[in-house]
Amino acid sequence: MNKKLPKICLGAWAWGNDGTFGNSLTAESLRPVFDAAVKNGLNLWDTAYAYGMGTSEKTLASFINGLPRENFIISDKFTPQCQNGKPTAMADMIEMQLGSMNLNSFDIYWIHNVWGAPKWIEELAKYYEGKDNPPLIGVSNHNLDEIKQANEILKRYGLKLSAVQNHYSLLNRSSETSGILEYCKQNGIIFFSYMVLEQGALSGKYDTTHPMPTGSDRAEIYNPLLKEIEKLNVELKKIAANYGVETAQVPVAWAIAKGTLPIIGVTKVKHVEDAVKAIELKLSKEEVRLLEEVAESLDLNMVRFWEKEMK
Repeated sequence: MNKKLPKICLGAWAWGNDGTFGNSLTAESLRPVFDAAVKNGLNLWDTAYAYGMGTSEKTLASFINGLPRENFIISDKFTPQCQNGKPTAMADMIEMQLGSMNLNSFDIYWIHNVWGAPKWIEELAKYYEGKDNPPLIGVSNHNLDEIKQANEILKRYGLKLSAVQNHYSLLNRSSETSGILEYCKQNGIIFFSYMVLEQGALSGKYDTTHPMPTGSDRAEIYNPLLKEIEKLNVELKKIAANYGVETAQVPVAWAIAKGTLPIIGVTKVKHVEDAVKAIELKLSKEEVRLLEEVAESLDLNMVRFWEKEMK
């Protein structure tokens, strides 16, 4: 892939209406979000078949179809738990996804998690071996040993590992403490950080008096922890006030300052506008250190059910 990556990726996980964020989104409500992204030059979109069993992909496709393909960078994933069990499972899923999105190719393609690893990275390597202009190949929710293993497998097929995507935020820095960030830096691998805002818990929007609306997975996880998370949000709000920005922009700026490419879930125009402003926000080393110290003092374990502690 020869396209230049922006500093922020826009995530379409919530577009799948799979219950994680609720299920009230429609293509009509999301259209202004996409238009705002185009207007502001944000063109990197992350999706997966697993996000609503194709719902997220099809919604995104309905917006990009008919527009110049070179204007967009599309990131999609092979989710092992969604494959059909056939010997041709890898090709079947990739070609099904391309068909659903009316695309000839993806710009970035991931193994979504380590279920069945290392089989699926090898199957992906076989699929793209010898093909012209393969996508950037990445792995998600992998620990350091699994990342190294994936890289070695790809090399045997004349390919390379170009990207890693893990949960990484002020409340979950295990990809840093385990050495993954440093390995990526040393090997020219782009680290994509997802859940930088902890599904909105670090946006400044929620607290004990204004919890997340019930009826979603995130409310069940974060609402019981809001009393502790408020302590970090107080510091985030102070820094935001000093710069005259919104609270949600600060954790994103922190992730950029740490050398990662954050994936920001967008369901409202404001989310896009915050992402644009976060790119321009430059935190000092002292501010970065303060936020990390406060976050560490909370001693919260934010590892979610689909992932693991990165050691």
